[in-house]
Parts: sequence; structure tokens; C-alpha cells
Amino acid sequence: MANHDTEHQQDDEPLDPVMENVRRKMVRLQIVSSGIIIVSLMAVLFAVVYKVKNRPEAEKVAAPVGFAVPADQPLSARAALPQGFEIQSVSSSGSQILFWGSLKGERKVLIFDLSVGRIVADVTVTN
Repeated sequence: MANHDTEHQQDDEPLDPVMENVRRKMVRLQIVSSGIIIVSLMAVLFAVVYKVKNRPEAEKVAAPVGFAVPADQPLSARAALPQGFEIQSVSSSGSQILFWGSLKGERKVLIFDLSVGRIVADVTVTN
């Protein structure tokens, strides 16, 4: 217990002027550093909130710009394939549908685009 009293007395003794100046500079440095950290943290939080509020909405369908599926009903379209075209297989990607087949003995690929509502490519396949 006697040790505790001597420590308490040492804390109460005033510091010499040089050490007091050092202590004041350290307190000032701590206040400035804390202020900078608080301002930086507020800037980061503001940036996060700004990004979250101004985030673009996710696209509902992975398709080219200008193509949207109506929310209340299915999309309706008509692909006018050439007369006599025999379909062998069909494939789709995004807003495009590929028809693989033959027309009068020639192998053909027809690509129908839903966003424009017509056949956009007529490819004849040869050896």
C-alpha cells in the first residue's frame, strides 16, 4: 500500500517546462490526428451511401439495349421463314434465335432477332 501512495504523489508533481511543452505538442498532435481520421471516415461513409443510393437497377433480361420483355404478358413475335425451309435445330442467345436447316438442298442458317422483330442474317453453308 505504501507503494501506491508514492506513485500517486509522483503523478501530482508538476512537470518541468520542457516536458510540459512536449506533452502539449503530443496532445495537439493527437487531437489533429483524431480529427483527420473522423473526417476521413465520414467521407468514406458518405461515398458508400452515395454509391448505394445511385446504383443502376439490375437488368431483368440479359439482352442488347432496346430489348425488353413486357412485365404483364409474354413477348409475341412471328419469324417469317422462307417457304420450304426445313428446320433441323434451333438455338437461342439473348434476344436472337438461330434456325439451322435446309432450303432446296442448300444448308442454311437463319438468325431471327426479337429486339427488331425480323430475320437479321441469312447464311448459306457450303463445304
